[in-house]
Amino acid sequence: MSAVGEDNGVPIFKAVSSSARQLFQLLNCIRFAPKVHVTITAEGLRFAVEESRVMQGIVFLDKALFTTFSCTIPEPIDDDLENAIDPPNFQISLSALLETLQIFGAADSTASKFSKPDNDGYNSNIRPGRQNAFSNQALGMVGICRLSYAGIGAPFSIILEESGVTTTCNLNTYEPESPEEIPFARDATQVKIIMQARWLFDAISELSATSPTRLDLTAFPAAPYLSLSAVGPLGSASVEFAKGRELLETFTVAEKWTQSYKFEMIKAAAEAMRLASKVSVRGDEQGVLSLQFMVEVEGGGISFVDFRFVPFLRDEDEDDEEEQDDEDEYEDEEGDEYD
Repeated sequence: MSAVGEDNGVPIFKAVSSSARQLFQLLNCIRFAPKVHVTITAEGLRFAVEESRVMQGIVFLDKALFTTFSCTIPEPIDDDLENAIDPPNFQISLSALLETLQIFGAADSTASKFSKPDNDGYNSNIRPGRQNAFSNQALGMVGICRLSYAGIGAPFSIILEESGVTTTCNLNTYEPESPEEIPFARDATQVKIIMQARWLFDAISELSATSPTRLDLTAFPAAPYLSLSAVGPLGSASVEFAKGRELLETFTVAEKWTQSYKFEMIKAAAEAMRLASKVSVRGDEQGVLSLQFMVEVEGGGISFVDFRFVPFLRDEDEDDEEEQDDEDEYEDEEGDEYD
């Protein structure tokens, strides 16, 4: 089978980015699977990963993030949708892709406010992380990243150019395995919260200290409004968020909504929490959790990283036990109040 665009020798997809660093930072947010599913459209590149069909992460690189972007997919003749050609899609090694994008140290550049180098040998002791005479910015080193794909069976080509040095990497492409997307019922959303992503990052970081296995997320129509509780072999801990624009910019909850998730799954989104400026937290009637992170990229643009999580099913005995504990605690509080 010949690939689209293969006969005339012209790649069906070509794009140029002036910053391999921002591509790395966005894709690094979904670094929890060995392979990533890539879909090329006229609007941009979609990178999707999934873990055991209970967790999915999606990064969409809009064409606006690139200096040039070209995707030539033949249109169906006379609106013949039956003969329409599906967007090019394939799988590649995610770890190989990320290693390629940081060949020139793209991930360690000090130009981004989100990442700071640990120690490059020339950092100032007075102001760690400051730009110095040996930094890429001071030396005028500007990297260019060129992406291309010729068609079915062809490799995904990445050419990096920096300071007169050119590196070409051809990543093997594999037959796409397209698992069903975790469904999220937008018309049956039970909870919708918009908050600064760093608050969520801080909360998950604090809860990690107890080595938890489960995260209970509960939203209330009244105080305490939003509660994150971690449960593990070393004990339990919780973080509560009060309602207010300084913490919860948008808060819509009709009735109490509570679900449990594997803590390691939520923790896998920590890089997106750290990188993003805001996060939209939504839950539907089936308990599916959607976290959509808004990331501000260089040049004033915005990109989004999406995660979806299937709820953790607890044993009925465990649920009954916790409900009894809640009742006992409530009774104790009632007794204290009237003593």
